[in-house]
Amino acid sequence: TNMSHRLYNEQWHSTQLGLRDLLEWEMPKQPPKPEKNKQAAYDKLATMYVKYIIIFRKLEECYDQMVHSQKRRTIRLVLDSTIGRLLELKEELVKLAILEYQYYDDFMADMKLVPSDLEIPIPKYFTSENAKVLKEREKLLGTVLAKMGPQGSSDTTNENVMTTEEAIKLIQIHERARQGRLRAKFMAQIRLQEERERQAQLRGAPKIDPNAAAIIIQKIWKGYAQRKKTKTLRSSELSFIGMVSTVQPASQKNAAVSLAKKIEEKRRLTQEQYEKEYQEALVTVKEKIKETDGSDMTEQMQDQIRQWFLEVRDATGKFPDYPDAEDGGSAAIFKKREEVAPPAEDEEGGKKGKGKKGKKGKEKGKEKGKKGKKGKKGDEDDDPGFVMPPSNFVPTVNEGCTIYNTVWQDRDERANLLQRHDTELIKQDKRIELESEIRVQVDELMKEELKNLKLAVERDKGKGKKGKKKKGKKGKKGKKGKKGKKEKDLTPDRTMESLYEELVQEGIIIRCPKVRLSDYEGEYRYGPSFVCTVSRGSCLFPPQPPGYCSTAERHGTNANYC
Repeated sequence: TNMSHRLYNEQWHSTQLGLRDLLEWEMPKQPPKPEKNKQAAYDKLATMYVKYIIIFRKLEECYDQMVHSQKRRTIRLVLDSTIGRLLELKEELVKLAILEYQYYDDFMADMKLVPSDLEIPIPKYFTSENAKVLKEREKLLGTVLAKMGPQGSSDTTNENVMTTEEAIKLIQIHERARQGRLRAKFMAQIRLQEERERQAQLRGAPKIDPNAAAIIIQKIWKGYAQRKKTKTLRSSELSFIGMVSTVQPASQKNAAVSLAKKIEEKRRLTQEQYEKEYQEALVTVKEKIKETDGSDMTEQMQDQIRQWFLEVRDATGKFPDYPDAEDGGSAAIFKKREEVAPPAEDEEGGKKGKGKKGKKGKEKGKEKGKKGKKGKKGDEDDDPGFVMPPSNFVPTVNEGCTIYNTVWQDRDERANLLQRHDTELIKQDKRIELESEIRVQVDELMKEELKNLKLAVERDKGKGKKGKKKKGKKGKKGKKGKKGKKEKDLTPDRTMESLYEELVQEGIIIRCPKVRLSDYEGEYRYGPSFVCTVSRGSCLFPPQPPGYCSTAERHGTNANYC
């Protein structure tokens, strides 16, 4: 198992290296220029698509077989984003090639890949994580169908229905015919045996020389032995030159495959066990931190907020208004303090700003000069070229890679050979979570304390505070108006079972047979890129009709869209 842990850790590391190279393409320092050559744009997109497929396959295997709960969460973040990016690239390829399927054999040859490397598997967690929901749906459908009973058949099926008496009569006819055939065969054997015995009595006892009999037996035995030896020599020679596969005993057939499947199932069971331990650790570690450091956190926050009260009062002459919970509460106070830079940095920033302004003035002058030139060439270049649209998933991929680089890449795990959860990481996360929870409680207390301080000051000065209350109430009313209305339930008096039963009766929900994409067998079509290049010089518009594609290409297209 330790070797398996190491294997998947190394595989995860290799995918991160591949993602690092892809992110350099996806997030260049300078904005990319429009690509007017459609073939070049297609080649770049196809290369990225192929590389993302390879990374997706490795990440999916790592997520399925890794047992470390915290690592799996980081992998899942990158895996989901990689799937989304694959779909985005597929959409751009379809727009460029104006086809639902593309050819990647040139890219496979450059990267030394085979067609099976580009097959898009359905992630196993799609079904494993929803297994309980799917079982409940199947159970509910079974109960509804059982409650409904057998469905009424149409008139055409009623004509072919057989009664019980007709079925029994048909079975009897076939059984009597079977017994008659057996009896006739048995009687024929008896008659043949009687005929042999009668012929033997007429001929009398056989007269043969013992030496001649021994020669006949030897001849038959030597022929049999030589044929068996020749057959063995022929099979060994064919197996030596690789013309026939070596036949293994039934017990050893597919032993490696069955062993690998057993190990995979064992690792999935270990995942479930470690996940339960991780969920329990989340609760216990949080409670432990709360017991040991909760009071210290509360006191420290209260002291910081009181210090802020005094600083604002000394600077403005009155106590400040406490930040609302929607703005972050007391956390917004310290966030603003961190954002304020020291004066020395401001001076340097001012100098830099002046320098930038001078550069911007020069750049503007250059742009104005370029505009006149572009105006002349505008009529010549009508095609703006291809520009990759912004992605919704690349930032999440980058975030996952950053987490890997900062947390997991150089982490020493020699003491964690079984790959259980890391308690130190849980402490870091739970400490932040506990701080936010304690801050909410502290904010309530400090609001009351600030209110009492203001009341004490106002009593001394003899001033009221009605105006301030009214303003605060107005603001709250405005916020309440923003809340949207809840959607009405159109079936408030119906249970889920009754709705399900109605859908089954109408034929909307049916029990479908389980069919997998792997059940459709077919071969990949080799060499279409060569045909495209010879015929038209481009793979964007293949010479074959649009509906012509191989089974493997249909599998990939269905996996992308379904």
